[in-house]
Amino acid sequence: MAEYHLGAGDVVRVVVYQNPDLTLETRVSETGVISYPLLGNIRIGGLGVSAAEKLIAEGLKSGNFVKSPQVTLVLMQIKGNQASVLGQVNRPGRFPIETADMRMTDLLANAGGVATTGGDQLVLTGMRNGKPFRTEIDLPTVFGPAAEQGRVNDVLIQNGDVLWVDRAPLVYIYGEVQRPGPMRLERGMTLMQVLAVGGGLTQRGTERGVRVHRKSADGRVQVVTPAMDEKVQDGDVVYVRESLF
Repeated sequence: MAEYHLGAGDVVRVVVYQNPDLTLETRVSETGVISYPLLGNIRIGGLGVSAAEKLIAEGLKSGNFVKSPQVTLVLMQIKGNQASVLGQVNRPGRFPIETADMRMTDLLANAGGVATTGGDQLVLTGMRNGKPFRTEIDLPTVFGPAAEQGRVNDVLIQNGDVLWVDRAPLVYIYGEVQRPGPMRLERGMTLMQVLAVGGGLTQRGTERGVRVHRKSADGRVQVVTPAMDEKVQDGDVVYVRESLF
């Protein structure tokens, strides 16, 4: 597992074996610096824990303060590297990036997973190599049979990333159906399946009277008469008219 890199705001505890007077608990400054006894300001921001231990040990040794220093650095509180999860999750918020190889699924797990109202499409934004970064993630592909491809889609998380979970697509059904109202639109759902989830038609309903109100790209509502095996779209309003006979 890759090592965590220290960041501004992290609280660390430094212990030097058999030198209790050199024990220090402090917060890493915005510039990545801590003030350490005998050594003054030391820049540990961006370093891994072991590299920070080595840096402090070398300072104590070269200054002839401790002959063979054994330095241990413990992370007490992680604040420096964080990522946010927003939208349709069970626990939205900011979460620490505790390891350098934290992936999207780890971050999503910290947020309690996708809520029942959430969809499969996720958006991850942040910065990569100093440039704005944005990628769309189709969650089922991460857990699909192609493990290698899933690993590619399970993106590595970096400091400042924001993961957005959109609501699940909905279709609305009303008129002569048993259970009118909004329903979750599953992937590839056909008009017949939507009517089935709605409990089917009432005795007064007729398949010939099914109309779908659909918003076009320019925002106008069109009324279409799709076949029963045609797929419905997010936001469609399915209306079942009463039979005239």
